[in-house]
Parts: sequence; structure tokens; C-alpha cells
Amino acid sequence: MRPQELFPLFLPIDALKGVGQRTALLLKKLCGPYSRDILFHLPISIVDRRFMPSLDKAPSGEICTFLVKVDEHLPAPTRRTPYRVYTSNSTGFLELVFFNYHKDYLLKNLPLGQEVYISGRVERFSNRVQILHPDYIVKKDEFKKLPFLESVYPLTKGVSNRQMIKFEKEALALLPTLPEWIEPSFLQKKSYPSFKTALENLHHPTEKEDPLFSKNKERLAYDEILANQLALKLVRLKMKKKKGRILKGSSVLQKKLASRLTFSLTAAQKRVLKEIYQDMESPFSMLRLLQGDVGSGKTIVALFSMLKAIESSVQTAFLAPTDILVRQHFNTLTTLCEGLPLRIELLTGREKGKKREAILSDLKAGKINILIGTHALFQEEVSFKNLGLIVIDEQHRFGVNQRLQMSEKGISPDMLVMTATPIPRTLALTYYGDMDLSEIDELPPLRKKIETKVIPLTRVQELEHKLSHFLQSGNQVYWVCPLVEESQKSDLMAAEERFEKLQKLFPGKVGLIHGKMKGPEKDAVMEKFLKKEISILVATTVIEVGVDVQNATLMVIEHAERFGLSQLHQLRGRIGRGSEASQCLLLYAAPLSEVAEKRLQVMRESQNGFLIAQKDLELRGAGEVLGTRQSGLEVFKLADISIHRTLIPIARDDAQMIVNTDPKLQSERGKALRFLLYLFSKEEEIKTLRSG
Repeated sequence: MRPQELFPLFLPIDALKGVGQRTALLLKKLCGPYSRDILFHLPISIVDRRFMPSLDKAPSGEICTFLVKVDEHLPAPTRRTPYRVYTSNSTGFLELVFFNYHKDYLLKNLPLGQEVYISGRVERFSNRVQILHPDYIVKKDEFKKLPFLESVYPLTKGVSNRQMIKFEKEALALLPTLPEWIEPSFLQKKSYPSFKTALENLHHPTEKEDPLFSKNKERLAYDEILANQLALKLVRLKMKKKKGRILKGSSVLQKKLASRLTFSLTAAQKRVLKEIYQDMESPFSMLRLLQGDVGSGKTIVALFSMLKAIESSVQTAFLAPTDILVRQHFNTLTTLCEGLPLRIELLTGREKGKKREAILSDLKAGKINILIGTHALFQEEVSFKNLGLIVIDEQHRFGVNQRLQMSEKGISPDMLVMTATPIPRTLALTYYGDMDLSEIDELPPLRKKIETKVIPLTRVQELEHKLSHFLQSGNQVYWVCPLVEESQKSDLMAAEERFEKLQKLFPGKVGLIHGKMKGPEKDAVMEKFLKKEISILVATTVIEVGVDVQNATLMVIEHAERFGLSQLHQLRGRIGRGSEASQCLLLYAAPLSEVAEKRLQVMRESQNGFLIAQKDLELRGAGEVLGTRQSGLEVFKLADISIHRTLIPIARDDAQMIVNTDPKLQSERGKALRFLLYLFSKEEEIKTLRSG
């Protein structure tokens, strides 16, 4: 159903001239599989070759261009020494230096006595002007071939910048003139070029400007954000069209739970519950995102919501992404609901045979009130008698289509999705704009502040020996080893090495947990840690989410400089769950980069997850904050939220106006917007349009 005009943009990348099988594989990883993805792979800077100083005044370190005459070739006596070509003009002498050269190439392109243009970075040695491996050698009569303003692209090994420029040129030739989808008055106010012109200007600049902050880039960023917001609004419209159940509840179960709690709900929890209850009691389906910091009490809010649904005679489902987290929730909820007249069951990929059959049979018969599970709940044979509320924990691990898939297991069930990773409001509206937003922005009063210290790795042995005193007082320790990127040594090896060292110091008291272990193995180690059979748990970031050990009061994070702020905050949140004072030690390897130093400083000074997430956005960008690399959540290709965030509310309001006035996208602008949605691969949302 994609418009025919867009077909050339969705040709496979190897359809471009000069892209062979090997290069295609590299480009797919770098940009994506289509010719469109080459166009959307934008330059990050521009090289200006217009500076043509005299040779005697050419500054060292600058990119310069010279017209020179070739005076002499001095071939190297051995392959290890450079080949030199001496050139000159009326202003001085220029020495060209080549390593790993091809003599025939140099003789052909630098013929004796001929004038040529040379462009490259100037270096000065003993008052001699040199260029090591010139970027360009162009004969005098081919002056126009020299790119005086040249785009510089993010690259991968095996693809050069010059190749990238060639591929971009090929892809631009396929780009049709598309109808304008931006609202006319906004287009005029911003003085944006057309979509096609913006791409052409970025790939083939005619003036020196930072491509990251140019009007052309802003135009394309707005296009992408608008496509994103419109797609989310269309999904939301479909959800809102669905008449939901009115789930008022009798409050019987809620009152029983409230009476046995040993703590009072915070003002933020009460406010959020009120918002959720209003949604549940309305005639439309709820789709709400609940944000809350680690330990802010989202699970109890979810439980009260589920009890309200159960009182209204419907079943509830509780999804979490990992076995460990699912079992944690199962234990928490069964403990809290002990003695209440309801049934809670667990379903993961590990429940098999007769036990699984019995759970599925009872679920279909309506005998199970709360089913807690992993992705296993998406399976076709998991069938509810009357599903009315779905709770999804760690929302970013589940996509929009998975949410829709789950909602089809009931008749317009309400949906509450939760995240323990606080997301800056800007990002929440960008990525989860199809949902209403609730925030638990305060911690329970009993939660003690975690003391955070930043310590150099050189003191690790001193720390290992101090642990013996710490363990004697009966406390437990998490020791997190980092993900080691682009190295032969994996995070697993780092964790195993640390485990072996600590095991020698504290025989029988150390456990190891990592992502490559099977579910039962992980659970067995966690069970030992929970039962205090082991005192130190060495782990990779697999423990970032979920595990709740009240007695763990020390968190050691090795190579903390390799982690993002949000991830460090999540890891730190694994401790301080009980009444004891807790401490987090961030071990770093010197020297620290400026960004890493700022990150560790933020961790030392703040425990506000929302503030930390905002700082993370400023320091690292949206993709990293949301964990999109791990979760498969879409990362923007053209927009940079840290630069273009002011465009989000404008695009959101425009998208809302569009769905209010032209929900089927049938007006002239609506038809243009269909091009926009297809261009940014929002096919699922187009299907939503067609299905009404």
C-alpha cells in the first residue's frame, strides 16, 4: 500500500550503483537496509577546502588548498620509508608525503612539470610545509571536481567518507519531489526549505554551517517528530474509540489490603491512584504510563488497581520482562494478598506439562484473578475468560504492537504500563505520546538516603579487604561488573574474574549471576542471596531490574565511568530497600573524560531519578537514556531530542489537531501526511487508519 512515488526510496541498499554485497552488509549495519536510509544518514560536520593561503603563510593543522607545480618525485629506498613528492608555486615549497603508496598512481596523478590542486591538512616540520596523504589531488583543468565544502559522515570500518558521498549522490537521484505536509503558516514562520531541498543542502552544502544546528536539519527533525507524534495519536485514537468497561469496584478488597499495610501511601501514590481510578471508571479504555523512581511504590499502586478490577468481576494480567522480575512480583503480591479471596498464578516459559495445562485451563474458566508472567503471556494458547486490566512492568522492554497484541486477549481491557526508569517528560511525550502520563515523584518517608562515593579502581584491593569487616555485621553486597564494549574481554569474563578473586578471600560466601545463565540457575543463586546463604553477589547488569534484597546495603560498581546515568541510578536502587543505611561505591579508571566526570558527580550529588534522567539526556542523548539499543525501541535518525526538544510540543499539538479534524487523513494535507507516515515506516499506523 506504500505510494508508488516512494518505491525508489525503499529499494534495497545494494541496488545503488557501486554497492557490492560486502559493502551492502556494512551499510545495513551503519544506516539501514534501504536507499532511504542512506539519505537519512546525515553528515555530522563539514570540511571547508576554500582556504587557499600562500605556502609561506599556511598555518599548521589547518585544511588548505594549493595550486602547485610538481617538481620532483623521490621514491622511498624501502617500503618502511615514505615516498615524497616535491612541489612549489611562487609563494613557497610544499612536500607531499605518502606511506603504503602505489608508485604508478602517484606518477599518473602527479606528473612532473604539471600544475595540480592539492587539498589536505598542513603540517610544518623544520620550517618545511608538508601534507601527509593529501585528501584530494585534482588536475588544474578539473578544478570543478574539487569539493570545496565536503560533508563528513559517521562511518564504519570498510566504508570511507568518499564512498559515502558517492552513495548519497546515488540515493539523492532517486528522491522524488513530495507534497508538502507541514502546516503552511508554521512552514512560513520557520522559513523551512522543502523536504527534498533540506536533504540536498545537508548532503551537498553550499555554505559553511554546522549541519547539526542548521535550518535544513531542523526541518527534517520536525518531519520525523511529526511522523512520530501523528503515529502515536492515531494509535491512541484507535484505543480511545474502543469502548472500555466501566470498572467501579466495590472497594471491599482494597479496604482489606489497606487495613493490613504497615505503611501509609504517599501523597504521590494517592494522586496517581485517583488518576488511574478515574480512567477505570470511564467508558473508554485506559492507556496510562506510570513513571516512578526505584522504590517509589509502583507495585502497590498496581495492586490496588488490580483489586479494583477484580472487584468489578474481571481478570487481570501482570507482565514483566524477565523471569527474575516476574518471580519477585509473584512473591510480593502473594505475600500482600495472603488471606484475600483471590487467586494469583505465575506463567513463564518454565511452567511446562500438566502444571501449565492446569493454569491455562483455570485461566480460561475464570478461576485465576491475577496472572503474572513474561512474554509467555503473548502466546496464542493463553486465553482469559474475561480480561479487564493489563499491567506491564518495565514498559520500555515491550513495543506498541506487543501492547496491542496483549489487549486483544480481552474486550477493550484497561492498560497500565509502568517504568522504574524515570524518563524526562520531553522523552515520555515523544516515545509514549499515545499514553496518559502519571508520575510518582516522591519516595516513601522510610527510604533512607544512599551515601554515594566515587573511588579510583587503584584502591580495589583495599576495598576487598575492608569487606570482611562489613560482612561480619551481617550485611550483604552487590558487586557489579561492567559491559566491556569493543574488547575481546566480555562483561562475563570480567564478572568471572572478580568472582574468583572474591571467592578466594571469602570462600563459600560469593555467588555469580550473569545473562548467559539459564533461568533456574539464576534463580538458585538469587535464592541463596535472599536466604543469606551467600553474602556477596557478583553480577553483570542483569540485576539492574527487579531483585529486591532488603539486607543488601552495599553496592560496588566497577568501571562506573562506562555506564550511563540512568543505568547507574537503576543499579544503585537495588540497595537501600530496608531500614539500614546503605552505601554505593562507584569505582572508576583514570583518566576520566569530561562527560564521565560529570556523570559521576551527578550520581554523588543527586538521588532524584527524574533529575538524573534529564542530566543523562543532556550528556548522552535520548537513545541511551531509554535503553533503546537493548530494547529495540525506535531511536530517531534525524532528530536529536537534546537539540530539537522545543519542536515536540508543536508537533504534538499539530498531530492532535490533525486527528481531531481529519482522522482518516483524506484532505489534501492529510494525503501528504500519508506520504510522511510511509516515509518514516509507520505502516502499522496506516493500517490503523484503514481499519477505522
